Amino acid sequence: MKRLLNTLYVTTEGTYVAREGDTVKVQMDGQTKLRLPIHTLDGIVCIGRVTCSQPVMELCCDHHVNISFMSPTGRFRARVGGPVSGNVLLRREHYRRADDADTCANVATAIVSAKVANCRSVLLRALRDHPDNPDKDSLSEASAKLDEIGRSLDAVPSVVSVRALEGEAARFYFGAFEHLIVAQQEDFFFKGRNRRPPLDNINALLSFLYTVLTHDVVSALEGVGLDPCVGFLHVDRPGRPSLALDIMEEFRPVIVDRLALSLVNRQQIRGKGFTHTESGAVLMDDETRKKVLVAYQERKKQEITHPFLGEKMPAGLLVFAQAQLMSRYLRGDLDGYPPFFWR
Repeated sequence: MKRLLNTLYVTTEGTYVAREGDTVKVQMDGQTKLRLPIHTLDGIVCIGRVTCSQPVMELCCDHHVNISFMSPTGRFRARVGGPVSGNVLLRREHYRRADDADTCANVATAIVSAKVANCRSVLLRALRDHPDNPDKDSLSEASAKLDEIGRSLDAVPSVVSVRALEGEAARFYFGAFEHLIVAQQEDFFFKGRNRRPPLDNINALLSFLYTVLTHDVVSALEGVGLDPCVGFLHVDRPGRPSLALDIMEEFRPVIVDRLALSLVNRQQIRGKGFTHTESGAVLMDDETRKKVLVAYQERKKQEITHPFLGEKMPAGLLVFAQAQLMSRYLRGDLDGYPPFFWR
């Protein structure tokens, strides 16, 4: 199993990332603030106005370390990566299977089944953790609806039907999401999912974390030789990492949503760390962004037993495990793609 490496997040405006031998050097105002050997890094994420030198890009490409550039709101801008890795025969099979309607329906059903089950687990965990929640009836009702939808996924004829059920499940899940926020409700209210740009604090937090997770999933898929842009559930579009978005669906509730709720409910972040711009967009300040990234990195270190593999691993390697399982399925080593079900 792959070893969990570090992801370097550069968040301060005006920072310069350079190369020094086989080391990545982070500079601010002409002073070196950090040095990291390239072999300890899995990726670099630059947020906002951050500059990278050509030599450091060459170093990262030579060592298969992706550099992603994100806007201050967490929106993906660009990625710098080295030559495509992996077996070309695997990629050719990936493309063939992605053009097959039955394969797409089977993989999409597996992924959405896991997503719905994991969303339901988040609601049930909240009911267990907060039995005195005044909105427990709403949470129970949403949980029952998700269970019903999960059962309906056992017999769907096409990807279109899977997408319809996934949309219905999202409506019930996010319809109950506000009841999961038990602290700082004036600053972190939730009236529905919005993005591009996010219009409130909780959506800004979710969108930012979803983008960070996308970086990790793309890196995992490229690491096993798959094309992140060719999906089974999400429609292919230029520049869209459709397969990464597919795999992400399994992890949105248990990695991002639970982390966001924990940060808010434990008051590790505050409403004052968010700014509302004239356009309506909501931005996190630098200090809050750093707290969120530190919490995300800590969550990735927590050990969990993979339900299909039966192996203990850091949570940060779960997406890599799923990428490996997808490649094994496409190679014909597995009869079906086994998605990640949170226990």
